[in-house]
Amino acid sequence: MSASRASSPRAPRPHGRSALLAVLACAPVFADEPAAVDLPDIVVTATRGERPAFEVPGAIDAVKVEAGSSLGINPSEYLQGIPGLLTRDRQNYAQDEQISIRGFGARSTFGVRGVRLYVDGIPATMPDGQGQVSNFPLGSAERIEVLRGPFSALYGNSSGGVIQIFTADGGDHPELRFDAAGGSYGTLRLGANARGRVGIVGYNIDLSQFHTDGYRGHGYAERSNGNAKFSVDLGEGRKLTLLANAVALPNADDPLGLTRAQFEADPRQPVTSAAQFDTRKSVHQQQGGAIYEQSLGDSQSLRVLGYAGHRDVEQYQSIPVATQKAPTSPGGVIDLDGDYGGGDARWSYRGVLAGRPLDVSAGVSYDRQNQHRQGYNNYLGTMLGVKGVLRRDEQNLVFNFDQYAQATWSFAEHWLASLGARHSEVKFSAADHYIAPGNPDDSGRANYAATTPVAGLLYRVNSQWHLYASYGRGFETPTFNELGYRPDGSAGINFGLVPARSRNSEVGSKWRFAGGEFDVAVFNASTRNEIAAATSSGGRTTYQNVDRARRRGAEFKLDLPLAARWHAQFAYTYLDAKFLSPFLTCPAASTCTKPNTPVAAGARIPGVPRSNLYAALRWGEALGWNATIEANAASATPVNDLNSQYAPGYGTLSLGTGYVFETAATTVSTFLRVQNLFDKNYAGSIIVNESNGRYFEPAPGCSVFGGVHVTWKQ
Repeated sequence: MSASRASSPRAPRPHGRSALLAVLACAPVFADEPAAVDLPDIVVTATRGERPAFEVPGAIDAVKVEAGSSLGINPSEYLQGIPGLLTRDRQNYAQDEQISIRGFGARSTFGVRGVRLYVDGIPATMPDGQGQVSNFPLGSAERIEVLRGPFSALYGNSSGGVIQIFTADGGDHPELRFDAAGGSYGTLRLGANARGRVGIVGYNIDLSQFHTDGYRGHGYAERSNGNAKFSVDLGEGRKLTLLANAVALPNADDPLGLTRAQFEADPRQPVTSAAQFDTRKSVHQQQGGAIYEQSLGDSQSLRVLGYAGHRDVEQYQSIPVATQKAPTSPGGVIDLDGDYGGGDARWSYRGVLAGRPLDVSAGVSYDRQNQHRQGYNNYLGTMLGVKGVLRRDEQNLVFNFDQYAQATWSFAEHWLASLGARHSEVKFSAADHYIAPGNPDDSGRANYAATTPVAGLLYRVNSQWHLYASYGRGFETPTFNELGYRPDGSAGINFGLVPARSRNSEVGSKWRFAGGEFDVAVFNASTRNEIAAATSSGGRTTYQNVDRARRRGAEFKLDLPLAARWHAQFAYTYLDAKFLSPFLTCPAASTCTKPNTPVAAGARIPGVPRSNLYAALRWGEALGWNATIEANAASATPVNDLNSQYAPGYGTLSLGTGYVFETAATTVSTFLRVQNLFDKNYAGSIIVNESNGRYFEPAPGCSVFGGVHVTWKQ
């Protein structure tokens, strides 16, 4: 059933001189001696050195992760108020959260791609660009930084944006923290955290257990997370940080997406084949890392990071038995077993040039993933949902070797310039060990390389108001998943794909005032060789390059103190994401092995709403009662390249309240939250170009959650 194309609010197309005028028009004029303002948040993601976000010529936000105010299960709980960032909780823990930044990463059908992810500096994105947030240690986190725009290119392959979570260092006063939260649909999370310092060693250790029955049938999931951070002060400007992280997802059922008709009839239903084939996923991952930092005199420092990990994934899919029997089919069970690791070495300098402050950093990084990929039938005889005979057996290796440098110079009283570049080499290889009649040797290799320069200029109108402009180039290789199948239906790696390359520009305004901020950014990203779907049949999607695509739009963010105990927050994104070149594709539910249906130039990139809004009104202080009312809204979203169906636009309202009190040794935080107050039926996320036309993943209806967080201080 086709959805009617919902209308979206029209907005001007900002570019060139009009873009700059739009930014200037949104910023007020100030006197030469403004009132005092709050100290801006310190961030490291944009410059790899500690610098206020206000002093960065780009769009970057730091969000505090505060315990006791939410469930603490998904990063999306903390990131709703960041413009340009779209975080969608699929309510499907077999596929992870759906995250995109300014339209990059929107095509991902599972996990996160197109956006770089980091945990305390350790990549949560593999060298091929595929990442996941299931190991984000929210229970021990201090803040999450989100970098958008041109400067994200300094993080290499697949960096349409950067999300980095930082855990807290152990303080001088030991603390024990316990929390419990739960509510609708059998949701329960338990957590325990210990942090403090013993002699020269600071520690932050966190454990959590999560369980849900799921909003939809066949939606059960359970997950355990553990994270440990030990900071050792070695004296004389030396510091060693040891990191350990583990996640166990022993079972996460996959209810699969719904067609439009199923979505409207009963959003809580699973797809019939989900139960037949027992679609599910399990993940076990363990990793460790170390960061050594040393001062080299008054102006120089060295930082060396190394990490290693192991990850096992087993996923059962609902591929029809007849399709699995084809000689070239890899079956219906994916079995991945792999090791990964790498390192980064960086030298930093902080000094002066021509009497003005200068910061320089330069380094090299290496990341490697060695993965054993096997495929099995998801049936044995007449039994479905069980691992059958082997259908695929190959060793996949991908690694990158990058070199980067960046300099920031305040060359005049009101001016700051930032220049940087990164050279990346990404190499893929596949060794096929499954050779059978009709399924020949599919071994092969591909090498990609790119140099991505960035430049930014910031003008300090005064201490409260800064203007900036930036430009950079980025690139995005195919992931191993996107290389995994050939458009003609034959087995083997699709090494015909080439990386997408983007030219990104941005102008913006940042205004800080007592207790608040107002940011505006206008951006444009033009891409050559955009990676898009070619065929989608039998549960398999293959990919191709489209000559040109473009993402441009505007972001607005306002944090505004209204009165005593009252605070308002507003974030809005307008994003026009289009294919500029025509191409051919296969429609859903077809069996074509060669693209045969035209997609017109100007078609919208699927998974990207034109308008996205978040607004919140908060009341309360650190102690006592508090309350929040939040609104989320998004315009209609195309679900496939053909734009033949759209997920309807929606708006939801949520309410929250809580009470915080202290005793001599404890702080107790409680919260109660009602989400989707008016029980709106809407698609919380989209499975872009789903081969069976099952594009829609429904969001929960009216839901009630509550919890308590207790901190003991010694």
